Amino acid sequence: MREGSRLLGNTRQRYGIGARLLHWSMAVLVLGLIGLGWWMVGLSYYDPWYHDASSLHEELGVVTWVVGLAFALGNLVNRPPDSLPMPWRERAAAVAAHKLLYLAVIVLPIAGYLITTADGNPLDLFGLFSVPAVVEGNETVREIATAIHTYGAYGLLGLVGVHAAAALKHHFIDRDRTLIRMIRGR
Repeated sequence: MREGSRLLGNTRQRYGIGARLLHWSMAVLVLGLIGLGWWMVGLSYYDPWYHDASSLHEELGVVTWVVGLAFALGNLVNRPPDSLPMPWRERAAAVAAHKLLYLAVIVLPIAGYLITTADGNPLDLFGLFSVPAVVEGNETVREIATAIHTYGAYGLLGLVGVHAAAALKHHFIDRDRTLIRMIRGR
């Protein structure tokens, strides 16, 4: 394999720059969206940020969905490095947690989109273009999507916490390269 492609793509021992950038972008986007979501639901209708915070949350949600799809597809095309040795229970938990993380970053933005467009209005993205509504005037869809989005965000935050705690455990207790591989690629 050429050095340039080894640098960008994953090898059997290390993560490439692309995978690391997508991983940390997802971390910033997910944590930022959860924080923004908590903050914006506390705003009153007359707060100057009421509409702007909601629009920003929606737009960043779409960005998160696109980055999440890129990350998931990237892992299908460019296999992650081989796992480091660990007990089978930890490996099974890691695989399950990663699959749930992928599922959450795909499903939560879709639920958010359904909440936003349930009244039939399109989703405006950065003033550049609009995504049309696929469901119109269906309050049941909005209620189900709201429940999925709300409780899913809590679940995602819990998964992110477990994911971070596991990385720290590998680094400080097991003293292996799990965290270092995602930070520096080594």
